Amino acid sequence: MSEAASAHHRTDLAHHFESYEQQKQSSLLGMWVFLAQEIMFFAGLFVCYVVYRHMHPAAFAFGSQHLDWRLGALNTGVLILSSFTMVVAVVGAQTGRRKMIVCGLILTLLFGAVFLGVKVVEYGAKWQHHLVPGPHFEWHGDPAAGRAVQMFFAMYFVMTGMHALHMVVGMGIMLVMIPLAWGGRWTRENHNFVEGFGLYWHFVDLVWIFLFPFLYLLGLAGSGVHG
Repeated sequence: MSEAASAHHRTDLAHHFESYEQQKQSSLLGMWVFLAQEIMFFAGLFVCYVVYRHMHPAAFAFGSQHLDWRLGALNTGVLILSSFTMVVAVVGAQTGRRKMIVCGLILTLLFGAVFLGVKVVEYGAKWQHHLVPGPHFEWHGDPAAGRAVQMFFAMYFVMTGMHALHMVVGMGIMLVMIPLAWGGRWTRENHNFVEGFGLYWHFVDLVWIFLFPFLYLLGLAGSGVHG
């Protein structure tokens, strides 16, 4: 087969790229640029958290005591497993093994669903105990301390909520990827999309690795604030 004919059959190579390697490097560069702005976004949230925690250490520790660190640890383990299964999917794409890609994506999707299910249970418990910031937030102690505790839960819901939103987006993408993978969309030569998505999923998992100790383990040290 001539070079021209070979190029004609490479329908998954975009016309503005000369080779799969060039297409892959461009795609990964785009993903790293995207992740860089995601890092800046979450870094801003963490800086905000650290500032308020420094201003109200006792109130933040008290708020943390109302989080179930066991559920947080469970979700940490679930996400670590999901990172492993995502690696399976990426390796499957790199080696052209269709079933391996599909199995890795399905398992990652299931672990993601377990994580979000646990978060629903946690959020439901906070609602029942009137710990959601807003007009229904209940505090029967010092009003000044109550405002600081409410700030902790505001940071908790914003940070974990944005993390969960990123997971929902990733799971939606996986629902599209699974049938495409089964149909042989990715090959040894063209697997950059799976690699790029793998980087996104690992980033989401890494964010949680920081959220867990910042939010859940702070209260284990005790608190001097009482409601």
